[in-house]
Amino acid sequence: MAKRVKRSLKINVSPEIGKVSAQYIMPSEAKCIISLAHGAGAGMNHPFMESLADLLAERNIATLRFNFPFTEQNKSRPDNPKVAQQTIEAAIAKASEFSATLPVFIGGKSFGGRMSSQFLAAHSESNVKGIIFYGFPLHAAGKPSVDRADHLKDVKVPMLFLQGSRDALATIDLIESVCANLKKARIVKIEGADHSFKAGKMNTIEIPADATNDWVEKILKKK
Repeated sequence: MAKRVKRSLKINVSPEIGKVSAQYIMPSEAKCIISLAHGAGAGMNHPFMESLADLLAERNIATLRFNFPFTEQNKSRPDNPKVAQQTIEAAIAKASEFSATLPVFIGGKSFGGRMSSQFLAAHSESNVKGIIFYGFPLHAAGKPSVDRADHLKDVKVPMLFLQGSRDALATIDLIESVCANLKKARIVKIEGADHSFKAGKMNTIEIPADATNDWVEKILKKK
């Protein structure tokens, strides 16, 4: 296994919001860094987030995981979009500090991915090279809709959607139709997987890790 550095730290979001916890993993031969935002139901140390970061490190991808303020403060209600996006902006800035030569990507699980894309839609000047959605939450369970995808047309960077075919928060035909209308989007369907990337008793997390690596390498080769 390649050598890696792990470090826990605090990210200062703003004087009003305060600081949030974070952890970065930097492989010795990192080719890029991904700022990873967690979902609405769990923080940066959820097993999925930790496993994903470790698997990406094995593929020479550095990561910066961080908590949203509501998680940091042990609240159950997710932050409003303004606060969430300020936190994402601060995390991107911190990820950029680790190496001036590493390309920066952002990714997010569910809520974290949607807040990240909303940030990018409003900040086309960002230095981010692309965004990875680990289960985009297109609609509430049992209420198919594409309204949450409206802002994606304003995202100017490449987008990778990693979606389970049994994801209750993104009916597969709807998310595929959304991606078909976005010139810079690619979707990878994970057969049998739900919103947590589980297919029965099988955890399919290796698939999104491999797909992320393949996609990132293709983008980096184009630069």
